[in-house]
Order: sequence, then C-alpha cells, then structure tokens
Amino acid sequence: MQQNEPLTYGCFYHIYNHAVGNRDLFRDADNYEYFLSLYDQYISPIAETYAWVLMPNHFHLLVRIKSVEEYLHLTGFENLSGVKPLHQHFSNFFNAYIKAHNKYYQTHGTLFERPFKRKLIDSDEYLRQTILYIHNNPVHHGFCEHPVEYPWNSYLTCISIKPTKLHREAVLGWFDSEANFKSMHNRKIDLDRMDDWLGVK
Repeated sequence: MQQNEPLTYGCFYHIYNHAVGNRDLFRDADNYEYFLSLYDQYISPIAETYAWVLMPNHFHLLVRIKSVEEYLHLTGFENLSGVKPLHQHFSNFFNAYIKAHNKYYQTHGTLFERPFKRKLIDSDEYLRQTILYIHNNPVHHGFCEHPVEYPWNSYLTCISIKPTKLHREAVLGWFDSEANFKSMHNRKIDLDRMDDWLGVK
C-alpha cells in the first residue's frame, strides 16, 4: 500500500508521522495535552481510537475510520456529496497544531513530514502486533523499561477502569483477556524486526 493512498471508510489504519529535521513535536506536558485535545476535536468525529503513543519527535495511532453510515448519522448529512476527504481531517488537525506550536515558540515553517503515513490493517494479527509496537515504542527508544511507565501512550488506559473514548474492550478482546494483554506486553520485543514486518519506514 502506498503511504499516501486515500483513507477508506470502515477500515483500520496505523497512522504515524515524524517531525521534520531535528525539530521536536512535543517539548513539554502542555504540548502533549494540547495535541490530544486537538485530536479529540478533529479526529474523534471521524475515527475510533484503539492505541496511541506520542514521542518527542514522532507519534503512532491505531484507528478505525468510521463507516459511511456512522459518519452520516453522526454529522446529519444525507450523503457524502460535498463532504471533505477523510485525509483532510488529519491535515487540518496537524495544521492546527503546527500553527499553535509555532506561535507559542515563536518559530515558523512546517513541523511534520508530509504526507502523513498510514498503513491499512487487514488482519487481527496485524492489529495485535501494531498495538504491541505502539505501546513498546517508548521502551525501544529508552524512555522507560515497560509501557506502563510512560505517560503519553494508551497502555495504562487499556488496563484502567476509568471512562475513556479509547476502545479498550476491543483491544483486550484481540488479546483474549486483560491477563494475556499484560503478558504479551511483558515480553521483550524487537521493534527493528517489527518495523520490517509492519512495513513501517
């Protein structure tokens, strides 16, 4: 699949991107929180979220784009005529963050590599491996020894009972149980090999 292939209603995607050059996407807690608030504003209306991680200079998301029927029901439109393309929701989200980031730090120019990258997920095994990959990113990059220790990912939400928009019941279901979910995350994972398996470049 080409990384700039149009998004499709009703499909699962691994969506990720990296900062340009040596720039950081997130410099402090406020940046992470603002990014998540914009995500909720721009992306939650069109997609369900199953896993995420925000690293200082890149991020990963596992989402399912809502079906046409779900989207029309949510928006009140009768059909897709005149509706902006799905990728435009993500572009507007990233642009909003870039604008706020540049204004706050008195910088200019783009912040993300373009176009944002996405991989179609077409099997339950691909879903499980993508979740493990996303949650273990901070471990791989030396920020912690276990995903539970890193504050800017969805691992802790998956094992919490607090209300959330994250579809954690589905996530735990893909691992058969919370116990197996935890067990799989306790295993050491070679993210470099998984890069190749998932097709992440």
